[in-house]
Amino acid sequence: MLLEPLDLAVFIGYCFLIIGMGLFVSREKKGHVKNSSDYFLASKALPWWAVGASLIASNISAEQFIGMSGSGFAMGLAIATYEWMAAATLLVVAIFFLPVYIKKGIYTMPGFLLDRYDTRVRTTMAIFWLLLYVFVNLTSVLYLGALSINTILGIPMMYSIIGLALFSMIYSIYGGLKAVAWTDVVQVVFLIAGGLATTYISLQMVGDGSAWDGLAALREKVPGHFSMILSKGEMMIPDGKGGTRDAYLDLPGISVLVGGMWITNLSYWGFNQYITQRALAAKSLDEAQKGMIFAGFLKLLMPLIVVVPGIAALVIVQNGVDLGFIENMKDPATGLIKSDRAYPTLLQLLPAGLKGLAFAALTAAIVSSLASMANSTSTIFTMDIYKKYFGQNASESKQVSVGRITAVIAFIIASFVAPALGQLDQAFQFIQEYTGFISPGVFAIFFFGVFWKKTTSNAALVGAALSIPLSVVLKIALPLLPFIDRMGYVFLILAALMITISLVEGKGKDHPKAIEIDAELFKTSTGFKFGALIITGIIAALYILFW
Repeated sequence: MLLEPLDLAVFIGYCFLIIGMGLFVSREKKGHVKNSSDYFLASKALPWWAVGASLIASNISAEQFIGMSGSGFAMGLAIATYEWMAAATLLVVAIFFLPVYIKKGIYTMPGFLLDRYDTRVRTTMAIFWLLLYVFVNLTSVLYLGALSINTILGIPMMYSIIGLALFSMIYSIYGGLKAVAWTDVVQVVFLIAGGLATTYISLQMVGDGSAWDGLAALREKVPGHFSMILSKGEMMIPDGKGGTRDAYLDLPGISVLVGGMWITNLSYWGFNQYITQRALAAKSLDEAQKGMIFAGFLKLLMPLIVVVPGIAALVIVQNGVDLGFIENMKDPATGLIKSDRAYPTLLQLLPAGLKGLAFAALTAAIVSSLASMANSTSTIFTMDIYKKYFGQNASESKQVSVGRITAVIAFIIASFVAPALGQLDQAFQFIQEYTGFISPGVFAIFFFGVFWKKTTSNAALVGAALSIPLSVVLKIALPLLPFIDRMGYVFLILAALMITISLVEGKGKDHPKAIEIDAELFKTSTGFKFGALIITGIIAALYILFW
């Protein structure tokens, strides 16, 4: 299927707008050469609305549009817990962690670890993050983005992967974070407008022309897909191989509210370079915190854009009327209905004009995330590996050049690895599980590093070194243990080890690099408190409604 002329015009216009804007905002003023602050932290000049927009554009990608919609098709609204709990997490990060980061004036998360611990901890975590960004994050977003293009336009997967990588590189590698952040403001507009258009049309399809009736029809025809807290055995979902497995393994009941979900969310939103980098680039702490509130409100909206269409696709398949839709949902290789094909299949049903807008929204989500991940990969490698071990005396321009080369290499590696993900039914769950191998260690190191003055460098190093091995051992020994619960257990083991090592090694004394914090550091503006109260109230109401 090809885009119609109007759709093509909308999409091409979007591409020119993003590339043109990216190159324009990152142009070098006469007599000024980009330094590391310009390239990696956007000159620390982002206002709150740019911070919030960039946070969401960096976060929402094919992982959500394709992956979370696929999980919505398979298990329903329960997957929205990642979005709604993220809104609460943003508040915690804004109050308790951002003030510490900005006070320290850091560029990267490994840089914070150097400031709090030592070089060994910084380098170990920098390597872990680089591997995670390239082999899990960049790779999965490239794969899911290519899957959507393949489903919608019929372009072969490898060509789609290469095209997305090149599009992302055109403006982001030259302009750095400034180009990424300011184009993200535009990307978010396309992302939300196009996403809502797809939701509206999909609801109209199941509601006989009425979106409101369509929403009611979803709850009537698949009531089990509107349960937020799943019980063991409550829902069986496709395993991608023709069989089924328990959805409880992905979302283990109450643990999504009070257990391991907090570990994965705080690790992502509080200690993740390509997320925190936006807040570090804000004009001030107050602007950064306002940006987090703005992002929190947008997160509350996201399930309507990325989960509800997947549920609608399930109803369309169950109705069995549109045979073409069902055929497009099937994997060409296996003939099985593939959850991750739900969203791109829906896009094919949109009318001319809206199809181009929705396709632009999907592409915006993909390329903004790719650009953000590549920029953060280059930032960590340049500032925490290259500058430390290879270029201690490197000039500012040399650091920028190394950052650009690193981003190109990251894209090349990810492009070769991406096709290997084709065997998955729900790539979103793959991303969450394998990111979760490192999350408990990251959370333990940062949490104790900020809030417990006795934490030693050796304790942190143990936390970093054992996170992956412990996760692997528990995965093999307890294959039926939900990975969210596994993260919680690994964290508790690491916490016990770190506390013991710190007390024995430090003999009860505070670590020399302990962070001095006081109540003044965590004070927020009245506007922030008001926004946080509204977000908390909305989250509580949603869980009460859909429990």
